Amino acid sequence: MDALLVLLAALALGGFVFLPWMRRRRAVQHTRQGLVVASDPMAGYGFVPLEELDVRLPGPDRELADALAEMRRTHDWRPAAALLKATGDDWERRWQRVQTLAGAAAFELAAEEATEQQRRGTPPGYGDGGRTGGIWLRTWRAEAPKDPGGAQTHAQFLVVQALRDPGSPDFRMILEEARTVCREAALLAPGSPIPYITELAVARGLHDRPADYEELWSEVARRAPQHMGAHLAALPYWSQKWHGSRKEAESFAERTAAAAPAGTLLPALPLFAVYEHLPEANMVRSLFQSAVVERAIEGAHFALREAPDDHPMAPHVRHLLVWFLVRAERWPEAMEQLRLVDGHVGAVPWSYGHSPAAEYAAYRALAIAGWEQLGGNGAGYPPAGA
Repeated sequence: MDALLVLLAALALGGFVFLPWMRRRRAVQHTRQGLVVASDPMAGYGFVPLEELDVRLPGPDRELADALAEMRRTHDWRPAAALLKATGDDWERRWQRVQTLAGAAAFELAAEEATEQQRRGTPPGYGDGGRTGGIWLRTWRAEAPKDPGGAQTHAQFLVVQALRDPGSPDFRMILEEARTVCREAALLAPGSPIPYITELAVARGLHDRPADYEELWSEVARRAPQHMGAHLAALPYWSQKWHGSRKEAESFAERTAAAAPAGTLLPALPLFAVYEHLPEANMVRSLFQSAVVERAIEGAHFALREAPDDHPMAPHVRHLLVWFLVRAERWPEAMEQLRLVDGHVGAVPWSYGHSPAAEYAAYRALAIAGWEQLGGNGAGYPPAGA
């Protein structure tokens, strides 16, 4: 959980917080016997240098970046409100933008608290801002209390705040408040799935009974049955590290993938379920060439082929595919995915680590080295047909 805060701390420009999942840190294996990591991974490939990788988002979103820049400059909430209004009922994109805005508010509040603590010697969380976010979010909620975008952002912000310290005596209280704001947001926009998706994390943290969680999930599914982000938000509840098991999580993912309509990314869901239940250590090559992993990889490839190229969740699937393809030593396929995502690293699995950009860059270097072992080079990249 606190991996989210690691990512938030890196997001000084506003930051994207994707899916409040379980904390997981996997060591990057930088070398293996017989593999030499490329010394200059940018040479001839056109990849973005490590220091320029954007940890805020999984892929580009110029409108969001512009709104965040204006908010940083003016501390005005109106660019955020206008952005969400323009997003409308593009629920996948709206969910990601709400999370980004909530992350920006959390980062701003953390900076405010640090300044206040230094000035007055007060503990973190001192003052009225601890439950409402940075200046612009507080003002947004005060000046436009009926704006559904403000309520949605506030609810997600409270989830982020609770996850800052799950051991805090205020943890449950903050999540209960988040639930209240989720329900307020649902009343302000009755057809929107966004408050219910946020509440999935609340329900998980409050240890809701399976029957109650199923009821909440049915509300999400009724409003956005093909929402990839919602499915990824729901998956952890049924995982082994929360309230279910590997079998339950994989069953949920596989049922969803099998019933998915054409053109959705849902066939990629089993790849995320497999990732969340991999062993923490001793992940040998044969594991990533097993039938289970190969099926999950092929499901993700199929989903990406069938879904629109500009699907907001496609970069998330591609980033996880890079991780699996490198582990499976499927170098040409890994290079193809890198071509499509390079430059942005705000996604699982990189966001679970101490340094998302560095971990992504290490896997990118491994892919390049493997590609060159097969005789490839910058002149032969992008892959033929790309």
